[in-house]
Amino acid sequence: MSWLSSSQGVVLTAYHPSGKDQAVGESHTRGGEEATSSRRCGQYTMNQDTTTKITEKPPFDRSSSQDSLDELSMEDYWIELENIKRSRENRQDNQEVVVVKEPDEGELEEEWLKEAGLSNLFGDSAEDPQESMVFLSTLTRTQAAAVQKRVETVSQTLRKKNKQYHIPDVRDIFTQQRESKEKAPDGTESQSVRTNENKYQGKDDQASTPFGDKELMLPVPEDTPASETDINLEVSFAEQAVNQKEEKTQKSESNDASLPDFRLPKDKTGTTKVGDLAPQDMKKVCHLALIELTALYDVLGVELKQQKAAKIKTKDSGLFGVPLATLLEQDQRKVPGTRIPLIFQKLISQIEEGGLETEGLLRIPGAAIRIKNLCQELEAKFYEGTFNWESVKQHDAASLLKLFIRELPQPLLSVEYLRAFQAVQNLPTKKQQLQALNLLVILLPDANRDTLKALLEFLQRVIDNKEKNKMTVMNVAMVMAPNLFMCHALGLKSNEQREFGMAAGTANIMHLLIKYQKLLWTIPKFIVNQVRKQNTENHKKDRKAMKKLLKKMAYDREKYEKQDKSTNDADVPQGVIRVQAPSLSKVSMAIQLTEELKASDVLARFLSQESGVAQTLKKGEVFLYEIGGNIGERRLDDDTYMKDLYQLNPNAEWVIKLKPL
Repeated sequence: MSWLSSSQGVVLTAYHPSGKDQAVGESHTRGGEEATSSRRCGQYTMNQDTTTKITEKPPFDRSSSQDSLDELSMEDYWIELENIKRSRENRQDNQEVVVVKEPDEGELEEEWLKEAGLSNLFGDSAEDPQESMVFLSTLTRTQAAAVQKRVETVSQTLRKKNKQYHIPDVRDIFTQQRESKEKAPDGTESQSVRTNENKYQGKDDQASTPFGDKELMLPVPEDTPASETDINLEVSFAEQAVNQKEEKTQKSESNDASLPDFRLPKDKTGTTKVGDLAPQDMKKVCHLALIELTALYDVLGVELKQQKAAKIKTKDSGLFGVPLATLLEQDQRKVPGTRIPLIFQKLISQIEEGGLETEGLLRIPGAAIRIKNLCQELEAKFYEGTFNWESVKQHDAASLLKLFIRELPQPLLSVEYLRAFQAVQNLPTKKQQLQALNLLVILLPDANRDTLKALLEFLQRVIDNKEKNKMTVMNVAMVMAPNLFMCHALGLKSNEQREFGMAAGTANIMHLLIKYQKLLWTIPKFIVNQVRKQNTENHKKDRKAMKKLLKKMAYDREKYEKQDKSTNDADVPQGVIRVQAPSLSKVSMAIQLTEELKASDVLARFLSQESGVAQTLKKGEVFLYEIGGNIGERRLDDDTYMKDLYQLNPNAEWVIKLKPL
């Protein structure tokens, strides 16, 4: 599947199931001298029909591209693109072209609001408006501005279409919320709120959001500036960008190809990774991540355009050209709990079995005829378990892996966010590019995110053997970028300078994805804290409703409140937590909190008292969870300091559970 942009709309090119990738490249050096000469000058044009080499033209000046890459480093990109294009040309007769009307701006913004969980801000919606009010109350200044901008666009579009229903103005909503915060129950102004607003005026608006007796979201103190290589996860990325602009600390970066060693400072309440949160909280995280990404792009003046996925007919079985969700459904019937397509896993293991020291691994393509035959054979025999893997050479397996990625009906980086991934190259600093990629990874569908993670981890293992296989991180990025991004790039009608910029840009994004992959699956603390705030406000609302119901039913409210308080205390002394372990023989244990007590220490105490099968459990097989209070469920990392987390969420329960399948 390839997405080709045109002035009339978006052209989607779908390949019939019979049209397997008939060639990945018959020879690594085919047309080598002529192609190399023109590639080094960036002499390629891409259009909807074919890729042609332009000759007899002087090379253009590439210095204005975001990251200037020398000619030799781009060589792998152009060779890979040529191999891919040649494989496409063998299937021209099997194409079905579907033209999709480009949605107008209002429609795109409506989709944006739906994805952000704010569809009830326009039109008729079954969603609870009070829940949206709670959600909006947790937004930062820049996040609120991003929402307001989209609501105004939708409102203008609907007025043009003579829609009759009322669109609430977000400015009015936020005004109401600020007024309610600033008024105490007796009608007087809340001193604490005003103090916070004055103290942090012009800083991250989250700072003025109190949470019980402890403020969740505090800006970094001005007297302790963070290192330039530290990624601050406690303050909104967009707010950081605003502050940098105001302080004029935005530094222009050199075109040095080397990347800084960014790191995440230790968080005493624990780092939260994608997969650590319960689905209901992860849904809120995705809504906030979309708003934050949009706010960041708005602040930095970069256009964020989502592409609406087209409904097209796809294969409902098989291996290549099958949607990831469909693949996983059929895989899970074979292996329950599978999160990454079995064929994808097998191709990676097949490459690794051949040894990662092989020179030119991923770069040298397999023979075209052999790849075609292997595709057909895999489709017929893979699930039957009769396919002969010994017949698959290492370079063939690598070609099949890249083919699998290219043949996905929707790109691995998703139709909706492919343009946003490409736009990362336009952000001013590497740190902001990394922040944007972090948010984009969070926004990917689960299947895409899990498969991308497996791919990046494999690519890192290839790079770890660069001394022998001659595949550096930049070589790997050059080879893989066309396979992840070309579905959009091949359709661009543009001049050579823009083509080279696209090539360099996508390759550099691929470089960032590989190098910083361990950071990209971390959920920023400021977003987790916003989720905690939402949960707290929703619990308050639920408790008020329950008390009202009990009073209406003539129950004794004081008795109910005492019971509620006693269940929270559960006869546990101050400074002690009770940890439950229903799946272990030692069902529960009271543990004294100390300044140095970590989640790993709690696990160690339980496991040291286990016997039988439980005694053989190892690190990574059992986890301590924070459940309830201001979070749904959160798996804790080993370095979480329990006393700090307890102070953040005193009403949580602490449960040890086995690693999920």
